[in-house]
Amino acid sequence: MTDFVYLCPRMSKSKKYIFNPKTLMYEVQKRSRRSQIAKSATILALSLCFAVLYFWLYTSVFGLELPKTALLKKQNAEWSSKMEVLNRKLDTYDDALTSLQMRDDDIYRSIFGMHEIPAEVRNAGFGGVNRYSHLDGLDHDGLLKNTTVRMDVLTKKTYVQSKSFDEVAQLARRAGDMASCIPAIPPINPTPGTYRLSSSFGYRVDPVYGRSARHAGVDFAMPSGNPIYATGDGVVEKVSFEFFGYGNQVVIDHGFGYKTRYAHLKNIGVVEGMKVKRGECIGESGNSGKSTGPHLHYEVIYRGSAVNPSNYYDLSIAPEEYATMVQNTADMSEKLTLHPSHRNNKPRS
Repeated sequence: MTDFVYLCPRMSKSKKYIFNPKTLMYEVQKRSRRSQIAKSATILALSLCFAVLYFWLYTSVFGLELPKTALLKKQNAEWSSKMEVLNRKLDTYDDALTSLQMRDDDIYRSIFGMHEIPAEVRNAGFGGVNRYSHLDGLDHDGLLKNTTVRMDVLTKKTYVQSKSFDEVAQLARRAGDMASCIPAIPPINPTPGTYRLSSSFGYRVDPVYGRSARHAGVDFAMPSGNPIYATGDGVVEKVSFEFFGYGNQVVIDHGFGYKTRYAHLKNIGVVEGMKVKRGECIGESGNSGKSTGPHLHYEVIYRGSAVNPSNYYDLSIAPEEYATMVQNTADMSEKLTLHPSHRNNKPRS
């Protein structure tokens, strides 16, 4: 009997072999595509599980942070600290600007008779579209957006205050003119016996309608035709006639917040736009308009509101001193070039 010796070929460790009884040989086991995909998926899933487990242990169990996360947190803390310092500086600047605004309204603008700047103008924001929409979502607490808004508002308030100071400075350069512009003398020559203070400032019984009404000026009762004088330097703002009101009237704008009104005149010797000097004759007393007798109605208007004229003149001034002042004004006017509308001007009846 002959012996058959089976020689097994060298098997590769990277391959899987099975014995084929028909051929009596070891053959390489062929894997299906499905089994290959399943094996790859299993390996990938196990890798992900191990990665998640490692991350969980690293961050939650041991309390450690990833290097990039730690760096970002450090940078964010530094940024937040700088923003807080910037906001504290903005608080300081805002307080200083508020103090300047209060002094501007209560002192500087008040001295020169200028109206206060309304709060809605000083604190006005920026209208229109949302100009800060690009900052939404950049920081969860809104610190960047709020700081940007504050800086823009502070910049605008600073600009408004700067323009206000420009206006004040412009008037300050005319401070020397202010003394001559304020209505500081009586509108008539206060010679005793030539006039009577018939009605004072405030509430009184209206001589025409017989009911209580506020009197916005003072009345000097006197015969028609007495000269009426400008009480301060200025420009004639209005010359008009009101049948049921002031009659023939002149309104002079003295600047620095002051205006004066001279009403119920018989004749008017000035025209609108004409410059006048303190002590210059602007018309004659009369009985025009709503009047019960010849007199001068005189008003002082400061920053749009009528104020008591008696606070601005002294009726105890000597008539001779008043006459000298009027004469000096007349002499000065002769030396100056007259306003074109003043030439050949005839008193208005």
